[in-house]
Amino acid sequence: MIEEFGYKQELKRALSFWDLLIYGLIFMVPIAPFGVFGYVSDASKGMVALAYLIGMTGMIFTALSYAKMSEAFPVAGSVYAYAQRGLNEYVGFVSGWSILLDYILIPSLCYVVSANALVALVPGVPGWLWIVMFIAVNTFINIRGVEFTAKANKYTLILLFAVLVIFLIAGITALFAGKGSGGFTIKPLFDAENFNINLVMGAVSIAVLSFLGFDAISTMAEEVKGGNKVVGRASVAALLSVGFLFVAQTWVASDLARGTTLDNLDTAFYDIAGIAGGAWLKTVAILATVFSWGISSALVSQAAISRILFSMGRDRKLPRALAKVHPKYQTPYVSTILVAIVSMVVSLGFQDAMPVLTNLVNFGALTGFLILHITVINHFMIRKKSKNIFGHLILPLIGMCVIGYVISSMDALALKVGSIWLALGIIYIVIHTKVYKDKPIQMDLQ
Repeated sequence: MIEEFGYKQELKRALSFWDLLIYGLIFMVPIAPFGVFGYVSDASKGMVALAYLIGMTGMIFTALSYAKMSEAFPVAGSVYAYAQRGLNEYVGFVSGWSILLDYILIPSLCYVVSANALVALVPGVPGWLWIVMFIAVNTFINIRGVEFTAKANKYTLILLFAVLVIFLIAGITALFAGKGSGGFTIKPLFDAENFNINLVMGAVSIAVLSFLGFDAISTMAEEVKGGNKVVGRASVAALLSVGFLFVAQTWVASDLARGTTLDNLDTAFYDIAGIAGGAWLKTVAILATVFSWGISSALVSQAAISRILFSMGRDRKLPRALAKVHPKYQTPYVSTILVAIVSMVVSLGFQDAMPVLTNLVNFGALTGFLILHITVINHFMIRKKSKNIFGHLILPLIGMCVIGYVISSMDALALKVGSIWLALGIIYIVIHTKVYKDKPIQMDLQ
């Protein structure tokens, strides 16, 4: 299949639709709001469910664009590969460089969230020790191969769903027993006294972090069996499924938190779990967050970024060594090890600055998404002269507007650092192609 695009099939095709769906759910983490609830609640004045609903609505347009491009170009590399072929080599590199900021920082963010939770549970053990342990375990599993990872994901997902169901049952029971608001209210979705669109969109810029992961499914395109449409279907299904779960759990948590002061934003959800079920449920919530962020989500995010580095190395946009494949396990092991090293450095450096790290991750992803929508319009409407105006023009335009608005609502520091990252990428590609005259490999755009 990928031979049509000038590549050799090197990675092992072993993943089904259900493997990809589970992969996406694990990456996004069904209980992701546990780790960032306090920050979203503080920014939205309690309208957390609304922030997640808007985030899901905005991301569905991006998921549809991913579905279209993954069918047209079923190769590894995500938005980098799509923009490279749907626009041109240089925009492709910039989009890949942008999404690198997202993917290469996500494992670090996962490790920081997990370490902070464990420090709260076991104060005597330093956070850096947990970080080192998580990175070592995930790197070993990822080098072993996607089949091993896929099997581990299935058991992890069952565990996370069990914890979520326990919280929802305990939370709803507590609400109707008189705790928090004493029942369900509309305030987690709309609070007339505190509603402000700019305030809510600021919260959305944090909440969208929880949705980043459906796009990572496309990085596994060269390891999928079943045809070109499998990646797109799995991306949309994963986004809708996890969006429903996010709204449900944050609605219950927000009503439970009514009248409660959230003193520590890092541990806000765990305190709410304590209100719902007592100390045992608080401990379960902490351990579930640690496992889901530190092992399962970090595991699949490391796999995703290693595939992007593999793809860019194979195209000689980054050092060729990154495209080396393990002779036994058929995995991009050099890229996987590099991600582990970078994650170690970033995690230790940002251990006490989680909000900054969160915004940087979001900036990289959302910038890549903007380029993706432009790519859909250019490839289908301009190149292919598509008559599907709704699917190939209107939907991508709506996606661009939503993503652009979320970016404009982000923290000023994140915008500044993100812009510097993009500038460095542009300088790199200019030197790479103009100074060293290193021309990109020829490829069939189909």
